[in-house]
Amino acid sequence: MTVTAAQGFLASGVAAGIKESGAPDLALVVNRGPSRAAAGVFTSNRVQAAPVRWSRRALADGALSAVVLNSGGANACTGPAGAEDARLMAEHTARAIGVADPHEVAVCSTGLIGVPLPMGAVTAGIDAAARRLARSGGEDAAVAIKTTDTVHKTSVATGSGWVVGGMAKGAGMLAPGLATMLVVLTTDADVPAADLDRALRGAVRTTFDRVDSDGCMSTNDTVLLLASGASGITPGEAEFADAVHAVCRDLARQLVADAEGASKEIEVQVVGAASEADAVTVGRSVARNNLLKCALHGEDPNWGRVLSAIGTTDAVFDPDLLDVAINDVWVCRDGAAGESRDKVDMSGRRITVTVDLRAGDESAVIWTNDLTAEYVHENSAYSS
Repeated sequence: MTVTAAQGFLASGVAAGIKESGAPDLALVVNRGPSRAAAGVFTSNRVQAAPVRWSRRALADGALSAVVLNSGGANACTGPAGAEDARLMAEHTARAIGVADPHEVAVCSTGLIGVPLPMGAVTAGIDAAARRLARSGGEDAAVAIKTTDTVHKTSVATGSGWVVGGMAKGAGMLAPGLATMLVVLTTDADVPAADLDRALRGAVRTTFDRVDSDGCMSTNDTVLLLASGASGITPGEAEFADAVHAVCRDLARQLVADAEGASKEIEVQVVGAASEADAVTVGRSVARNNLLKCALHGEDPNWGRVLSAIGTTDAVFDPDLLDVAINDVWVCRDGAAGESRDKVDMSGRRITVTVDLRAGDESAVIWTNDLTAEYVHENSAYSS
């Protein structure tokens, strides 16, 4: 189930010829209503791609009829010509799907930075995608937005007579804020734009913003939530927010699971913090520690590297009270050696690192992955 699980939505994905490989590289998601309410969250990188700038403006009135997405080129750092290309993508899409105002179309691009898009291929691909729009097209759309992803990523949550569906791409350059991703979420619930915005921002804060694969922030991150209202049902605010959060959390975990070159999925749990901000700060520091990421790749429960990472933060803690567990074995107690490292089983793909700061009652979870030779290889050869 995908972005077309919700009533009122059509989607498609085609090979437009943007990628030299000939793989699918252009997707459309279209909202046929009756509502066009929408919300979005974008990268906080100060260097922002032309599609991000266009989509921010398009969302100013809280309404969208469609999203056009391409892989194979980020249209970032491409100057005035790139801005014109983003506008042309929206205009061409609007004409192809019968929408009068191009500002009803959000634009998303992903791929190599600094390279102009082949607009002839892009516009021809939009026409082809418009012809193939269907309720069954969600899977094709999810495939078409992949870059270094090895699998496409979809999710759905079901409410009482309404659903939230979604698709995502992302496998590298994953760090807040957002993580490096394109995400489109859809719902057939009848929810106004302001409520969509609240639910989306609340979900992103504790899901996509807690993914930290490699400490690198993208220029193109975009998460969009569109509501068709086709179910005719307006759910309670908390129930709807929970469903949006569930889809975002599932997609976020799929992003980490597919991180470039990863052999381990690592969950950093920080408890006993004086504030949530402290918990997030410590979690990020641990997740970004390359020495620790290498150790976990080698299945070495090197808790000293965890303490070193904690010590670089401004969080409230007493170094002599820190506790650390790796896969539920408390290898560090009171800032010193705890249970035997030999008890830690790290043979599986998932690893949990738990840090107890013993300074309060707040907590946070950060998701990351190990650092591998495959990651280095993939990113050394990416532009070729």
